[in-house]
Amino acid sequence: MNTQFSLIQSIDALLPQTQCGLCGHRDGCLPYAKSIAEGEDANKCVPGGQPVADALASLLGRDKLTAEESVWPTQSDGRPQRMKAVIREDECIGCTKCISACPVDAIIGSGKLMHTILTDLCTGCELCIPPCPVDCIDLVEDLQSVPTDIIRIAEQNDLRDRYYSHIQREEKRRVDRKGPVVRAEIDTALFAQFSAQSTAMPDIQVAEKPEPVAVKLDAKTTIELAKIRTQIKKLEKQLSVREDANKRQMLEQLTAQLNALQGASA
Repeated sequence: MNTQFSLIQSIDALLPQTQCGLCGHRDGCLPYAKSIAEGEDANKCVPGGQPVADALASLLGRDKLTAEESVWPTQSDGRPQRMKAVIREDECIGCTKCISACPVDAIIGSGKLMHTILTDLCTGCELCIPPCPVDCIDLVEDLQSVPTDIIRIAEQNDLRDRYYSHIQREEKRRVDRKGPVVRAEIDTALFAQFSAQSTAMPDIQVAEKPEPVAVKLDAKTTIELAKIRTQIKKLEKQLSVREDANKRQMLEQLTAQLNALQGASA
């Protein structure tokens, strides 16, 4: 384990693992830890408050700086008030956007069904709020007692593990996903590098999209394939509204024809 990795790991251990991005690093705590090790100011962790800023200054042998101010009041431990997200469930439309946005998988639900937040896991990162199209998520004060240092460290370790597992799952989906994603794309390679050097964290493997096989088609076949795909899309749309036996049979025939043409041209 090299010195730079050890330093970044020590910095990351002091960060609260909310993965909120309020420090300016959209991917979460580890990228900020890496940037601190490279010289960035160590007072930008909003949920960590002054205690984290002071602990980082002591670790790095730097002057203590005033921590970035939070919009929430200060707790007895000097950190900002812990918050939890809650969904007004009767207003939820089941769009799943908040589920994709949560970095620690604290939200459960399915498409077009009500979602709920597991408050024990919620970090109050606020990342689920912007993508909600019906604005049905609120932040409320965490009424639990302020955790001891031992409990907080255990929470941080668990949240780090959950985030790494979240990243690995999203990485596996990335190569097949179509359309926009809710979160900015994560620098998976950075997390993979660190997970590979630590047996204490879930392993992350960077997924690579397979190179498409180039197939040369003659003009007639290309036109025919385009026509069949258009017909298939129309039938699928019609059948999604109302089932029809004749149209279903036509769809099956066109699909078989499409597969046969694609197989012949491969």
